[in-house]
Amino acid sequence: MNKKETAEIKKNFSDKSGFFIMERVLTAFVDAEKNVRYHNVSSCLTMPVEEHDVYDETLKKVLNTNVGKAFVEYEFPNEAYDEGQPQNILYTLLTSELKDDIACEDFLNHIANNIAYTGPFAVITAYCTYTIRKKDKNDEFADGEDEIYRYILTAICPVNTSKDGFVFDSVGNEITKKVNTELIISKAPSDGFLYPVFSNRSSDINHVMYYTKNIKSPNVSVVENVLGCTFVMSAESEKNSFQSILKNVVGDDLDYTLIKTVNEKIQEVVEDNKDDTDRVVIDNMKLKDILVDVGLPEERVNMVEPVYEKVCGTAPLTAANLVETKTVLTSPGITVNIKPSAADKVRTSVVDGRRCLLIDIDDPTIEINGLPVTL
Repeated sequence: MNKKETAEIKKNFSDKSGFFIMERVLTAFVDAEKNVRYHNVSSCLTMPVEEHDVYDETLKKVLNTNVGKAFVEYEFPNEAYDEGQPQNILYTLLTSELKDDIACEDFLNHIANNIAYTGPFAVITAYCTYTIRKKDKNDEFADGEDEIYRYILTAICPVNTSKDGFVFDSVGNEITKKVNTELIISKAPSDGFLYPVFSNRSSDINHVMYYTKNIKSPNVSVVENVLGCTFVMSAESEKNSFQSILKNVVGDDLDYTLIKTVNEKIQEVVEDNKDDTDRVVIDNMKLKDILVDVGLPEERVNMVEPVYEKVCGTAPLTAANLVETKTVLTSPGITVNIKPSAADKVRTSVVDGRRCLLIDIDDPTIEINGLPVTL
């Protein structure tokens, strides 16, 4: 799924859409020892509006349009289709529409037995349908061509006791220390997934979308053990790998101008392919092309393939994860943040035998600690 497809599902994740129905929701509580202590299936069509709204708010967070970072697509390996394996469990749950209690129990036990999670958590899974309006060659809605996209959306939410502190006891007319006995289910999921994916405006049962709240440290066990897929590097890991490759290939030629230019080239790749359904990637060959464009010597460019293979193997890197939205220059005691629009105003040079960072200031009036000064 790309950003456009994710945005379509998220936009229509509402009763006001007219094309969407959240029919049933499965809720469960799993204790710290990974025991499913409770589970229940409710009809969303008859539940109180206030309760329905909480489910909407929680589940919608899983549909994160930061595709490739917080919301990543995975393909099921062949073994995942066997009976009792992840894709088979999800597909059985999907086709049951949450009406089969055994399918629900198998799904919940599979999560509880395979997830690495500290403390208790709740599982919230909704069975939803979305009517896909098909268009003809004139870009008009075609009669009788609609397709129903049926999917399950799961949110895994941490459970904590309510915050410690003091409360006012209206019966005793006094302020007393609060006793923490309530277990509060967070409305901010730590993990989640969408199955099947919505690709090319149709259902694809061979892929699943995984959501993580923590982009820098996703829960690998959800991807590999619960969903049965091969984990790809997180956005932070991809960026670190790319920086390692660049540092080892470029060596002493690594300077401000080269780093800025490479970042701009990768940004161009992302922009030129922003409408692509497939993930836009940077592999060893694309990186070689970029380094040739920025004028890196041939002997350095020829180092890309062996260095890339040592760091990443054959896995391509997600281009969007490599783009820096700002340039940060650091030196002991000094940090300078530079927005892309001002990147050309900064340069390095040697002045009177000293290495210096030079910043062009068009307006002689600047602020220091919020106070205006004139240079």
